[in-house]
Amino acid sequence: MNLSKPPKHIKFLDSYLNSRVCRCLFLISIALIFRAAFLLTTPLAFNPFDYLVNASGKGIDGGVVRKDKFLEVPQIAWGLNNQKIAVARAFLTARMLNRTLLLPSLSASLYYKEVDLLQSVTFDKIFQFDRFNSLCNGFVQLGRLSDVSNTTDLFELNKGSGRKWTVERDLDQLRKVEQDSSIDGHELVRIFGKNPFLWHDHWPVRDYAKIFECLVLVDEIAEEAERVVSKIREIGSQVMESKTGSMPGAQPYYVAVHMRIEKDWMIHCKKLQQRNNVQQICSSKEEIMERVGHIVGTNQQPTVVYLAVADDLLEDGSVLSGWKEGILPLEKKKLGVWDIYKKYPYLIQSAIDYEVCLRADVFVGNSYSTFSSLIVLERSQKLLRTGAVTEGSSCDITTTDSNGLGTGGIRWPSYAYNIPGESGGPKKWMTNMSDTSLQAISYGSNDISC
Repeated sequence: MNLSKPPKHIKFLDSYLNSRVCRCLFLISIALIFRAAFLLTTPLAFNPFDYLVNASGKGIDGGVVRKDKFLEVPQIAWGLNNQKIAVARAFLTARMLNRTLLLPSLSASLYYKEVDLLQSVTFDKIFQFDRFNSLCNGFVQLGRLSDVSNTTDLFELNKGSGRKWTVERDLDQLRKVEQDSSIDGHELVRIFGKNPFLWHDHWPVRDYAKIFECLVLVDEIAEEAERVVSKIREIGSQVMESKTGSMPGAQPYYVAVHMRIEKDWMIHCKKLQQRNNVQQICSSKEEIMERVGHIVGTNQQPTVVYLAVADDLLEDGSVLSGWKEGILPLEKKKLGVWDIYKKYPYLIQSAIDYEVCLRADVFVGNSYSTFSSLIVLERSQKLLRTGAVTEGSSCDITTTDSNGLGTGGIRWPSYAYNIPGESGGPKKWMTNMSDTSLQAISYGSNDISC
C-alpha cells in the first residue's frame, strides 16, 4: 500500500477546504457546534432566546428563583391596597436578592399605630398560595416557614425609616446585601423595621403589574364578590325591563364609583392640597355626582351606579340623593348585600369592593386614592393583555362594545372624577405602564396618562 498517497475522500476534503469561502463555512459550522454544546450545559438551555430581563437584571419569564434561600418580612399594615403594594415590594426585594419570600402576614384591621391591636391574617387567607406561584413562576416565589431547614441560620437586616432614610440609602443597602457573599450564605434573611409599606420604590410599574396579576382571591372571597356583582346586574336588568321594555334577563352594564367623601379622607386630602399647593384632590359629593352624570353613555339608558364607600366613616348619609335622572345609585345596604360584608373584617370587605369595582363596565375614582389607582392599573393591564389598546396609545381609541360603551372610547373605561375632563365630565384615566416607579400610584398624582 502506498501510504504517501492519500485516499480519494481525503483528497476531496483537501480540495474542498482549499476554497476560501468553504473554509470559512467549515469554521463557522465548527463554532456553532461548540456553542450549542455549551448552551446545553448552561442554566439558560431551556430557552435562551425567551429569557427576558427587567431593570434589576433578573429573568421575568422562565427565570429561576432560588428555593433554598428565603426572605422574611415583618407584618404589613394599613389598608388593603397599601398592603398589596407593600407585599409587591417585599416580593421584588426577594427577587433582587434571588430569594423566596416567606408567607407574609397581613393586617385585617385598620389599626396601624397600635401594633398590638393589629388583627393578623396570613397572605394565603386572602390570596391563593398555589395559584400565585403558578402565575408568577420564574418571576417571584412564595414559600412557607416549613420550607426553611434551619431557622437559626439567619441574617437580620434593619430597614431604616424617616426622612434620613432616603431612596439612595435604601437601594444602597439592598445592593450591599445582594453582593455580600457572607450574607448570601445564610439560608434566611429576616428584615425588621417600622412600617414596611413605607419602603422606598426601586422597581418599574410593569414589575408591580406582573405581581398584581398573580394575586387571585381565595374562592370564598371571590364568590362573595360574585354575589355582589350578580345582585347589581339583577337590579340593573329589572330597571331596564321596567323602563325600556327590554327583554327579561337583559345584561345591563354598571358604573362603579369609588366615592371618597369619608371624614378621614376629607381631612387627609385637604392637608394634601395645602402641602402640595394643588386644588384637584378633594371632591365634594355634588361635584362627583355632576361629573359622573356627564359620562357619555350613562344618559342613554337607565344606569346602575354602585357606590364603593366606607359607610361607617360617612358623615353625610345622603349619598343616594341628588343624582341625575336615569341614574340609579346603590350602596351596600340599599343593594341588600350588607349581610355579606358585615361578617368580615375590614380587609376582606375592601377586597370584595375592590373586585366589584375592578369588574365594572365603567370605573370612576380619585387619582390620589391608592384604591382607585390600583384598580385603574389592573384595568389598564387588562386592556393591554387583550389587545384593546397598545402601549403609549391614546385613551380615545375606538373599540366595539355590545353595551354601547364604545361611543368613540375604549372598552372598560376608567375616569378620575377629581380632574375635570370633556363636557363637564371626569377625565379619562389610564396607567402609564412605562413609568419607572410606582410613586405616582402610591402617593397620588394629577398625571393620569390620558
